[in-house]
Amino acid sequence: MLDIKFVRENPEIVKQNIRNKFQDSKLPLVDEVIALDRENRDIKGEVEALRAKRNRVSKEIGKLMKEGKRDEAESVKAEMADDARKIDELSARETEVEEELLKKMMIIPNIIDPSVPIGKDDSENVEVQRYGEPVVPDFEIPYHTDIMESFNGIDLDAARKVAGNGFYYLMGDIARLHSAVISYARDFMINRGFTYCVPPFMIRSNVVTGVMSFAEMDSMMYKIEGEDLYLIGTSEHSMIGKFIDTLNPEDSLPYTLTSYSPCFRKEKGAHGIEERGVYRIHQFEKQEMIVICKPEDSKMWFDKLWQNTVDLFRSMDIPVRTLECCSGDLADLKVKSIDVEAWSPRQKKYFEVGSCSNLGDAQARRLKIRVRGENGNYFAHTLNNTVVAPPRMLIAFLENNLQEDGSVRIPEVLQPYMGGQKLIEKK
Repeated sequence: MLDIKFVRENPEIVKQNIRNKFQDSKLPLVDEVIALDRENRDIKGEVEALRAKRNRVSKEIGKLMKEGKRDEAESVKAEMADDARKIDELSARETEVEEELLKKMMIIPNIIDPSVPIGKDDSENVEVQRYGEPVVPDFEIPYHTDIMESFNGIDLDAARKVAGNGFYYLMGDIARLHSAVISYARDFMINRGFTYCVPPFMIRSNVVTGVMSFAEMDSMMYKIEGEDLYLIGTSEHSMIGKFIDTLNPEDSLPYTLTSYSPCFRKEKGAHGIEERGVYRIHQFEKQEMIVICKPEDSKMWFDKLWQNTVDLFRSMDIPVRTLECCSGDLADLKVKSIDVEAWSPRQKKYFEVGSCSNLGDAQARRLKIRVRGENGNYFAHTLNNTVVAPPRMLIAFLENNLQEDGSVRIPEVLQPYMGGQKLIEKK
């Protein structure tokens, strides 16, 4: 959410930012917000004047009563009763205006970084850099679920009976590989100085609306019926929420946390054949990283975060590339975002395995995450990034480590988490 003062003083910048995100339907919001802000400030001024008058007249009434001028005092009291009713009416309207103002402010998108390429959708995202040599082997690579089934490692049919489409049973070596990757990612981030955390897997609505847009909430979140609780779609939500309504000493920053959690997503809409199997599912597990820092440090941390993901995948011999998200592909709270994509030898192309985002002070403003600085209090900057998210990551892992005989090589860094196992072989 933007600072209302910024919107008030820079309406054309806010409107151009909306145009750059190809959301012209939101342009009227800027003038509506400015009008509501003006009305709100006018109401506050009038209420303040009436209350000052009431305080002044109260002293006059006391003076008149002491002087025995009871009738005159009663007349003034009657006048003050009218003012009291007016204060109540104005205060009620003030509440309505502030609620409407907040609602509209939360729809206006954050100001994107000047470096973000302008484009309508993800088809106009820009490749930044490749890491590792993408290889297509001489032998045919099966679809990822076929690879898993060759090891008796997945059961989608049973999962459909138990929970419906979008769920899975992972079994045997594949299940162990899944857990190994999560454990390795945890230790990888701890070794890079991040504090490990297992957060709540449900959050309240005020945290949900603090960390994401209404559109994202509707398309992603599962609500717990009859309670003010939502299942998390990603642990960054409860991780950022940990700092809601806090005033943090400047010298305590940055907070750097890495978290494990299951994640739950509706995943609305139809998806192509390449997104079947375990690519786009309702339940998965993830290792995440978040940073809460001073505004001047957020660019540096942004580059560190996506580099962590690149380094993790390269340590498992998986070629990756980074992709700069264009303006139209950025969620409304984001200032800048880079996706990390892994190479798929079967598809002969890259696909997304992680996303790194700098949200500026948008989440902090919504959640009231403030910093106590030498020159006054200010809002922190928040950032998040995927460390690794199996089972999608397993697709890249299996395809890039598959050997011609159907076995899967286990990179050296993962072997300690697999009990020393160097190969997964067909059953």
